[in-house]
Amino acid sequence: MKRRDFIAGVGGAAAALPLNVRAQQKSKAVVGYLASTLEAEAGAQLVGIRLGLADTGYLEGQNLSIEVCAAKGDYDRLPALAAELVAAKVDLIIAQAPPAAQAAKAATATIPIVFGVGSDPVASGLVASLARPGGNLTGVTLLNSDLMAKRFDLISELAPKSTRFALLVNPNTPNPWISSVQDAATKKGGQLQILKAATPAEVDAAFAAMLQLRTEALLIGEDTFLATRPQIAELALRHSLPTVGLLRSFAEIGGLVSYGTNLKDAYRQIGVYAGQILKGAKPTDLPVQRPVKFELVINLKTAKALGLTIPLPLLAQAEEVIE
Repeated sequence: MKRRDFIAGVGGAAAALPLNVRAQQKSKAVVGYLASTLEAEAGAQLVGIRLGLADTGYLEGQNLSIEVCAAKGDYDRLPALAAELVAAKVDLIIAQAPPAAQAAKAATATIPIVFGVGSDPVASGLVASLARPGGNLTGVTLLNSDLMAKRFDLISELAPKSTRFALLVNPNTPNPWISSVQDAATKKGGQLQILKAATPAEVDAAFAAMLQLRTEALLIGEDTFLATRPQIAELALRHSLPTVGLLRSFAEIGGLVSYGTNLKDAYRQIGVYAGQILKGAKPTDLPVQRPVKFELVINLKTAKALGLTIPLPLLAQAEEVIE
């Protein structure tokens, strides 16, 4: 078996036995967690998963084992990691973000898969419909794509005089919402440049391009790799670019503002679905869920460094203000 990353210590101790041996110990249910990345936000996701599984009677260390396989942003690794989980005969796969969900779907048509994705799972071919998913997949759509227009409104409010905007996207992730952001920029009378990055080096190149374009404000696209990179928060601060991301962790690592789904709550629902399936429910009978909790996080320290004053109404709406 090829080398893989097993991440332990985020609420559970690492097991000593090889994955294929542990997966065969059927006194416990074995859930594989296939992560597109495993950065700062993974703690909230795994906490949520464990809470949801506990809600259905599955407790890690008692009747449950969770094996975490993380691509750490290298999406090319996902097919091999998914194949390893399938070969290990895990009882269920939880897939984080569209790249992991697609890799898991390609790897098995029989093992149940519960996903958490920001994009439309119907448009991307993961499920037949939200109400009747069909096949062996169901899960939660995090609505990140639907929230892109809201994030543009936020960056416009934070930098009201800006007219030159940049949108940073990962070309390896579906980006069907780009036109909606372009429309929002046009209505504001601004210009929107689309820049692409899938590696740390390409992130550096994108920021160099922003300097040439005299970009005044930056929006981070819906992608797990981009959403959790300290590199982006650091470069945005260095180049005095107000930036809005989608995950709480972006603001926590120094980004100006993040707005998106409450990951802990959304992944708790994923854990509940996983537990229900382990008890015999079929994925096709479990409709794809939408999140109900969203969070705005503002980093006042970064705002001060950028010379920005956060409007009081926006501060009042924030779930958390980092000082």
